[in-house]
Amino acid sequence: MPTDPIFALLPEPIQIGIGALPNMILFDFGRYIIAATLIAAIVWAAKRTGWAYRQIQDRVASSADYRREFFASLRSCAIFVFMGIFVVAGDQVGIFYDIRGSYGWAIDLGLFAAILVGHDAYFYWTHRMMHHPKLFKTFHRFHHRSVTPTPFAAYAFDVPEALVMFAFLPIWLLFVPTPVTVISAFLGLMIIRNAMGHAGLELHARWWLKTPLTRWISTTTHHDLHHSGSFKHNYGFYFTWWDKLMGTEHPEYAAEFAKSVAKPDAEQASETGELAPAR
Repeated sequence: MPTDPIFALLPEPIQIGIGALPNMILFDFGRYIIAATLIAAIVWAAKRTGWAYRQIQDRVASSADYRREFFASLRSCAIFVFMGIFVVAGDQVGIFYDIRGSYGWAIDLGLFAAILVGHDAYFYWTHRMMHHPKLFKTFHRFHHRSVTPTPFAAYAFDVPEALVMFAFLPIWLLFVPTPVTVISAFLGLMIIRNAMGHAGLELHARWWLKTPLTRWISTTTHHDLHHSGSFKHNYGFYFTWWDKLMGTEHPEYAAEFAKSVAKPDAEQASETGELAPAR
């Protein structure tokens, strides 16, 4: 821990929070950079190995888009780390509850599922709230500068939105004692799904919307439709059920997804042995 005399004047919980900074910096910046780079690399490779047709929009993100998204996401990570000092301090004084250990794999798995469902509800309603005309400019307009998003847009928030996104976890920990391993797994999956939602290329199987086991899990097309101008639709994150329940799912979502995963006519013909129709 720092030995500066001013540091010694801080309350002990805050000192402990500051002492946790190296680990929080490594975790928050690391998971963003790894997830965004991994999904971007998958998209880059997919476009060069036969999946270029799965690009959802005709427009391609510019280098300026990449830079804006990357540096804004780093700013959000810095906000998450700074606010994490107070979460650690709150944990020390018993305000927040994270558990060093495990309840057993079954309960831990149930908590992992519960935190995903809880975060999906939180994301849907705060996201929809931030689209209110009186809030949009302050909270969410910056994120929508990414009309053709890339995986690096995952945390490309303005400061007020970053604070809203951060707030879910301390709110959860006010009420639900949760093992650190479950929290870490949740945060890891969250950033991967976030990067996938902004990938710009449909990464899900073409049968995704046709089976009861997967059709309620959102796809890249689902969130891309929201970014490309349909601000009144597709507010959900992991799942589509809030959009279905509240009537905010894009009416052409299934058709647009089918279009995103449809192989070009010539490729379909080569697989079936039939001639492609003349254009």
